[in-house]
Amino acid sequence: MKKNFEEQMEQLEKIVEELEKGELSLQDSVTKFEEGIKISKDCNKTLEEAEKKITILVNQDGQMKEENFDTEE
Repeated sequence: MKKNFEEQMEQLEKIVEELEKGELSLQDSVTKFEEGIKISKDCNKTLEEAEKKITILVNQDGQMKEENFDTEE
């Protein structure tokens, strides 16, 4: 089962915390780093897909109008 974006971000945060502690062996650190990179790429892909959907949904007078996607709250 594929994890959703929020679950992936939580997992990525845990990996970063483990790496920052510096208690892992070199091999375990490399393995965690690789796992983190994969999760990061998956999250980036999810964000890109969401941005594309939002761009498609922004419609003005029946014509496509691209607007900046503002992520700030």
